[in-house]
Amino acid sequence: MSSRGFNKFAQILTGNCLTGISIAWWKWTHNAHHIAVNSLDHDPDLQHMPVFAVSSKLFNSMTSYFYGRKMTFDSVARFLVSYQHWTFYPIMPVARVNLYLQTFLLLFSKRKVPNRLENIIGILVFWTWYPLMVSCLPNWGERVMFVLAGFTVCSVQHIQFCLNHFGANVYEGLPQANDWFEKQTKGTIDISCSSWMDWFYGGLQFQLEHHLFPRLPRCQLRNISPLVKDLCKKHNLPYRSLSFWDANVTTIKTLRAAALQARDLANPMPKNLLWEAVNTHG
Repeated sequence: MSSRGFNKFAQILTGNCLTGISIAWWKWTHNAHHIAVNSLDHDPDLQHMPVFAVSSKLFNSMTSYFYGRKMTFDSVARFLVSYQHWTFYPIMPVARVNLYLQTFLLLFSKRKVPNRLENIIGILVFWTWYPLMVSCLPNWGERVMFVLAGFTVCSVQHIQFCLNHFGANVYEGLPQANDWFEKQTKGTIDISCSSWMDWFYGGLQFQLEHHLFPRLPRCQLRNISPLVKDLCKKHNLPYRSLSFWDANVTTIKTLRAAALQARDLANPMPKNLLWEAVNTHG
């Protein structure tokens, strides 16, 4: 873009005004995700308790250093996680609701938020035009179906985000300077597809390439993929590229493995507060 101001305007317009999701929230969480990808206690994209848990290590009520609070594993979390491999796909169409909630929780929290006022104005713009547009439909049945159809279309993107990381290696702590590259290769999964399907995945199919070169335009990710493969081979590091089907299978197997461990009543059950996934900002 031509200037920092134009960049900020474009971000708030496309993010806040058109989708209802704050660009401030996105930068805050996504930058942390890139720094410590698949770290159980530092990557917010793996911190979905009490709904999802990709590792039994989360059953120890681990502290989230990103949110600054404990991710409590109690009786409700145990129950929800125990069936997460069945609830994963049904939840994805409504996952966007959580992003709306997270946006409001951040913008109206005590945290320092860059361009808070502009972000709030952008969100208000969305929650003005979107309900008005939906209200133009003739009856409540069509309004509900319209909203659900939009959520369902967006669920493809939510599923894609999960496929790229849920089935990959996890760890605790922050990556060190000499193993950051290794953590990126082990914590990401690419989706193999033909070039004519790039429109469907939107660049997310080259997840490792995106993590190594986050500022590279998505149209160039396929071009650097052979270079990344050679680099991984040279240093004996994994380069995981699965078909869309296999990536789904891997994700469900990961969720099922954790679900079965959560059902083990021999595990000690801490008694603590509920709904960590929603009330993450305290």
